Formats: sequence, C-alpha cells, structure tokens
Amino acid sequence: MNSMNNIVENIKSELNPENIEIVKKNQIAIDLKNEEVHTALSYLKSQGWRQLTLLTCVDWIKENKFQLVYILMNWDNSVTVQVRTKIDRNNPKFKTIINIYPGAEMYERDVHEFFGVSFEGNPNHEKELFLELWDDIPPLRKDFDPLAYSKKKFDVREYKVDFIPKEGEAE
Repeated sequence: MNSMNNIVENIKSELNPENIEIVKKNQIAIDLKNEEVHTALSYLKSQGWRQLTLLTCVDWIKENKFQLVYILMNWDNSVTVQVRTKIDRNNPKFKTIINIYPGAEMYERDVHEFFGVSFEGNPNHEKELFLELWDDIPPLRKDFDPLAYSKKKFDVREYKVDFIPKEGEAE
C-alpha cells in the first residue's frame, strides 16, 4: 500500500468523512459534516498539516448551498488536503477556525466579503478587506448580476471607434 493510501486509511479511521478521495498524485479531498470540520482540522494540524494555504468558497446555487474549502499543506510529505463542507446559502454562517489556524482571519474576511458567509468568533470577519463601500450582494455569488450593477452605478458612455483594422491586421 502506498503512502497516499496509508494517509487516506488513517484519515478514514480517525475522522468520519462523508467522502474521501485522492484527487491527484499528492492531493486528497475530504467531505465532512459541519460539526466535524473543527475536529478534523485540529487532528490534521497535529498530523503535520500545519499550513492553511487557502480558504475559499464555492456557490452551489442550485443546491442552495455554499461549500467552504480549507486547503492544508503538509511540508513533510508534500501532500495537500482539501477539507470541504457545505452550509446553507440562505443563512451562511460558520464557526471561525482562527483558534486552529490564526492566518484564517484574512481568508474568512475575504469569503465574507465576496460570498457573504459570516464567521462566528472572528471579530474582524465583517471588516472591509477589498470592497470599500460595497452596497450590493456579494459579487462572487452566482446570483450577482454584474451588468445590472454596472448600469445602476455608472453612466452609459458612448465609445468612439477610432481604429478599424484592415484585412490581415491583428484585431
């Protein structure tokens, strides 16, 4: 049994994943219930996954869910683990992980700003990070309409075409 299979078997025996798969050569994805994520992250950190590389969010609008994806790196074995869980899109709240990975504070602020997920226990999760004075739904939600937003916010401008390429010229 190779080392990736050993890692998968270890995770299966210690955690309670809904699904676990080897995504590629050095990457594993684990799907968990919400209430198991913090325990899993603590366990994985104790096993060498000490770097939170990214926290991101996926909008599964047809399921009415957001999927939080925590990407962890283990520098000792060069294996990356995705820890994934889905939360309700209508009430997007999740408990912060800054007590496990302090660097998550900024990632949680980013996910809050672009998807609207609140991270309970992170005192700064609502503090603006990029979108100063934003006054619409979060822009990475699939129901955000960038054209409608632009029409509402910006004047319509006429554009003068001052270059018409000749046949054979790059456009």
